Amino acid sequence: MSTGLKKSPSNGYEKPSTSKEQQEKINEVRRLIGPLPDRLSIYCSDASIARYLTARNWNVKKATKMLKETLKWRSEYKPEEIRWEDIAQEAETGKIYRANYIDKHGRTVLVMKPSCQNSKSTKGQIKYLVYCMENAILNLPPNQEQMVWMIDFQGFNLSNISVKLTRETAHVLQDRYPERLGLAILYNPPKFFEPFWTVVKPFLEPKTCKKVKFVYSDDLNAKKIMEDLFDMDKLESAFGGNDTVGFNINKYSESMREDDKKMPSFWTKDSHPSGAALQPALANDPTLTPINLQSDSDASDKERAENPPSLTHINLQSDSDASDKERAENSPSHGVNSGEGPLDNNVLVSDESRNGAVGIH
Repeated sequence: MSTGLKKSPSNGYEKPSTSKEQQEKINEVRRLIGPLPDRLSIYCSDASIARYLTARNWNVKKATKMLKETLKWRSEYKPEEIRWEDIAQEAETGKIYRANYIDKHGRTVLVMKPSCQNSKSTKGQIKYLVYCMENAILNLPPNQEQMVWMIDFQGFNLSNISVKLTRETAHVLQDRYPERLGLAILYNPPKFFEPFWTVVKPFLEPKTCKKVKFVYSDDLNAKKIMEDLFDMDKLESAFGGNDTVGFNINKYSESMREDDKKMPSFWTKDSHPSGAALQPALANDPTLTPINLQSDSDASDKERAENPPSLTHINLQSDSDASDKERAENSPSHGVNSGEGPLDNNVLVSDESRNGAVGIH
């Protein structure tokens, strides 16, 4: 089925347009999810549901399962409640930060510098990654769902690679933030990175691999790629731009604290940019019974519709298979893995559906 997308192979920009058939599938996912309280219904806008459907090739059942599991994760992990003070220590070297510029399509830019790793706590690094993702989403303009990742390999060496952390990071990104990646630019990766990329690539969907670009400063086409995407006067010099100011932790922390103040109001129906098509608010309608967010129940869709569960609270359990359940219970994305070994974070070259990432330490 056509996804109704206009895509440029050079910049990874996609302009979505929803067909009638796709809208019907969006509505069907919303029906299967059922009524939710305001705090969770915010994540079920048409645009959000479309991302999950896209990640699962517009398969309603798979997208619904994925979204339910994300709602469960959000209700437990509460990523929107993470604040600068919670992760400031992870951020102080500038290993990941939101750039003070956007690309020419209005997409937020996350800069990642694996050689600036300063932590060995998996739990802390995942928490910082989630904070950065939430902040990047906060700063997206209306009608823009994706972001750009810029990965600077200056100073990168073999000690920065962690395959295990790659899997943990990939789980968070692919299952909790599907289709958020518009483009990933790997800037000046060394030759020894190529074998690692070969290991990671099988974890990625072909469409995700197409979003990853290797850019080398000594390549004649590199400057054109960057000029097509960015205002070169605002782009930092590490990526071939003209801005030589660089990362300043003091200024950045001030900016993040200001963004933290915006976060509570951002995730409300009235202020959220995708708030036009949200779930009915459970808390405001006493006639509605909370839905049981079972991902794969044995009951048919018709049975679920005719006999909705009568519960006194929202059950965000997932009936995924044993391997999925085991992965979920042991993943830092559920707040269980507390950083048991010398695993560090953090450079991610991909996101979303069935993808991988590059773990850096």
